Amino acid sequence: MILKIKMHKVQSPNGNKSQFKNILFRLPLSLLVIAVFSFATCKYSFKDTSPIPLEVKTFRVNYFENKARYVNPQLGPQLTEKMKQKVIGSTRLRQTNDDNAHYDISGYVSEYNVSTSGISRNNASTNRLSVSFHLIFKNSLDEKKNFETDLSNNFDFPATQSLEQAQTALFPEIIKNTVDGMFNKIFSNW
Repeated sequence: MILKIKMHKVQSPNGNKSQFKNILFRLPLSLLVIAVFSFATCKYSFKDTSPIPLEVKTFRVNYFENKARYVNPQLGPQLTEKMKQKVIGSTRLRQTNDDNAHYDISGYVSEYNVSTSGISRNNASTNRLSVSFHLIFKNSLDEKKNFETDLSNNFDFPATQSLEQAQTALFPEIIKNTVDGMFNKIFSNW
């Protein structure tokens, strides 16, 4: 489509030609911007979880052991329980303790240690708690989907805190990040 605009020399009532030219310049620019945005579309899609096949009905979460050199006695039981809650609350799967569960989730804490991550004036200013988890997933209906993987998270805390103090503050975040990582590895298309 060709648009022809015939322009006449018109003077504004107050005689200000620059204001009139400014309006004439802005009009085509405004029409162009409106036209571009009228035809532009934006589609955004995020697929959080992959569809669970209809034949998959049950899952089992085995007790997560703590095999790290430093053992936080609360970590294994909390990870186990929170993972069960996450699967129950986020999927249609039913929990079972049978050996023939369709999805069998197990694993262990493989690393739980502290290192210095920041130095200021020759003193440690920040410490880092590294937590790694070895995840083992078995699909009894499709063994090609079985896998093992390692998940790692780092949590920084001030060097002025002891490990016990830092654990108290960081524990909810450690549990959440580790459980979310396991869940995403099993149920997402990432």
